[in-house]
Amino acid sequence: MARAFALESTYMKPLVLLTLMLSLLACQADDQHFNTTPQNTGNELQEPVAAKRPHTMEIHGDRRVDDYYWLRDDSRTDPEILAYLEQENAWTAHESQASQALQATLYEEMVGRLSPEDSSVPIRMGDYWYYSRFQAGQDFAIHARRKGSLEAEEEILLDGNARADGHDFYSMANLLASDDGRFIAVAEDFLGRRIHDIRILDTQSGQFLPDQLSGAAPDLAWSADGQYLFYLRQDPQTLLAKFVMRHRIGTADVEDVMVYEELDETFYTGLSRSRSGAWLVLQHTETTTTETQILSAASPTGAFEPVVPREAGHEYAIEDAGDKLYILSNWGAQNFRVMISDIGTAADKDQWREVLPETEDTLLSGMTTISDWLVLEQQQNGQLNLWALNTQSGEKIYIDSDEPASAYWAVDNVSADTTVVRYLQTSLTKPNQIWQVDLANGARTLLKEVRVPGDFSADRYATRRMDVVARDGELIPVTLAFHKDTPLNGTAPGLIYGYGSYGSSTLPYFNPALISLLDRGFVYAIAHIRGGQEKGRGWYEAGKMMNKVNTFTDFIDATAALQEQQIFDATRTYARGGSAGGLLMGAVLNMAPDLYHGVIAAVPFVDVITTMLDPSIPLTTGEWNEWGDPREKDAYDYMLAYSPYDQVKAQAYPHLLVTTGLHDSQVQYFEPAKWVAKLRATRTNRNKLMLYTDMSAGHSGASGRLKRFDDYAREFSFLVSLAEEQDARGVLSQTQ
Repeated sequence: MARAFALESTYMKPLVLLTLMLSLLACQADDQHFNTTPQNTGNELQEPVAAKRPHTMEIHGDRRVDDYYWLRDDSRTDPEILAYLEQENAWTAHESQASQALQATLYEEMVGRLSPEDSSVPIRMGDYWYYSRFQAGQDFAIHARRKGSLEAEEEILLDGNARADGHDFYSMANLLASDDGRFIAVAEDFLGRRIHDIRILDTQSGQFLPDQLSGAAPDLAWSADGQYLFYLRQDPQTLLAKFVMRHRIGTADVEDVMVYEELDETFYTGLSRSRSGAWLVLQHTETTTTETQILSAASPTGAFEPVVPREAGHEYAIEDAGDKLYILSNWGAQNFRVMISDIGTAADKDQWREVLPETEDTLLSGMTTISDWLVLEQQQNGQLNLWALNTQSGEKIYIDSDEPASAYWAVDNVSADTTVVRYLQTSLTKPNQIWQVDLANGARTLLKEVRVPGDFSADRYATRRMDVVARDGELIPVTLAFHKDTPLNGTAPGLIYGYGSYGSSTLPYFNPALISLLDRGFVYAIAHIRGGQEKGRGWYEAGKMMNKVNTFTDFIDATAALQEQQIFDATRTYARGGSAGGLLMGAVLNMAPDLYHGVIAAVPFVDVITTMLDPSIPLTTGEWNEWGDPREKDAYDYMLAYSPYDQVKAQAYPHLLVTTGLHDSQVQYFEPAKWVAKLRATRTNRNKLMLYTDMSAGHSGASGRLKRFDDYAREFSFLVSLAEEQDARGVLSQTQ
């Protein structure tokens, strides 16, 4: 799904029906987990200097010389490059030596806010209730079920800890039961490159079948009879999931049938089952165009057929209701509307009937059908709201909140034959809650609230919404979180986060790690900048392609406003972004370095031109309608003007921590590695410049729910130590 990064607050819809809400669960860390011993420390350690080996590239009459192109190794086995990355890691440890104790303290604080033992809210599928749970001191979930009722005997299906044993990285990306519960398909990643192995568990024997499907995306779908498993096979070079495969249970993978091949390399393909269970669904997605194909789950050897053939600029998604389809579409509606059609005539848009019209500045971003209800997610002014429409009576039910900065979205609604809908409620300072509402009578029930052990109290913190004025007059929504004892008088250190790409809206969700910053007097801000869809589809269009610079200037303007309004201490202002948000950080660093004392760029997409000119690099071909195609001169010139790697200047840069994963499939490790090398050779000052490469992880960082707090502790100790050093130098007129 593009270069989306979810370590912070990027909202992404789940790809699977069985969403077990692992991010909401909690467990204690063991005392030996965090290693406080830095590598290769000592006064003799020198800052790494990468060799310059000029590599010339020419297009459109423009000649670029890349001195660090040699750092690219697609095999990730070159001993010289691996040694260089380890040297950078040693330098990062050396530069962070003074904050090692703080890093360890932060880690213990963060994992201390996780419940020792916890479980997800059970989900009813067929005859079984499925759920996951953690045990104290373990990184991975145990997946289990109970037959008939929640009082029945527990049946353990898979123990993620046992599956992860002996592997440096492990991720269980999907787990899906057949309709009768006999078989459990599981997609696992043992490398961090989002290349999955699929195994099938026979619950009758408790053993895995010999069937093993490799080189796959995590998307899975069962036929109605449980005899066929559909999955997506990836291109081995580009990692695009372009081959839709049908596997018959009990046969070798060489006998699998390719039922569809996506020939257009600008499209991503997703696979699922409709909520009713009647249809197998393929969703083909490009930045501005989608196409849905369906196949009866009861006739799995048939062929997928398009609901509406792809048409440039038309985006839509479907929900089935008997012989009807509800269609969430942007046809004649930039912010989307809901239409209805007979399944047999859906290809003819003239046969559609409007159920819900478009609303100005409000994006309809999600739709769930249950019984006679449409449950709708809408984004408006930086917030995600939830409401339901009765398609028969016209009755509306709104999910309201007294929280000024919160978000709601539907979760785990796997059945269409019900009047009960589940949703998640979250904010920056209040732990996540899972609610359900019976739309028949409006009764609401709290099913789960994430418990934060210790003395945590949400009442100690405050959230606020504000608008700041961009240089062109547009109003940029900003979400704030801070401890109520923190004075907003220009003395508080501030961290501003941004993303602003792919139409992904950055939502305020609870992260127990953030509390450690708020407790140390930081003000945290999310800038809902153009390139997301927080203010509707137009907000996205104004921050992509040839409007991309708006994303960067919005972030700069939001930062300046927070300083001018004395919400942030201007001398202790920090910024963070990841993936496409890392591109944001790189561009902002070149354009306005003086605004920031320190910056964190996580898995940053910074070598825009070189990457977007190389279709062999994973994801490139699907990104041309987001950034532009630099094979066209106008796009090349525009993109070159902001590309962080190409625009590194001989100027002073803030303190900078850059992180990457060796096996990253979305932003290749060599982009941040090259960027740091060039910054080190070009900058005019000697602020901290650190590159940390996780040698056993990919785009999302370390695996395991405990290990991810290593990353947070590393980043936050960097920020806190910088803020404390600045304060100690007497920069502030008032100390906190």
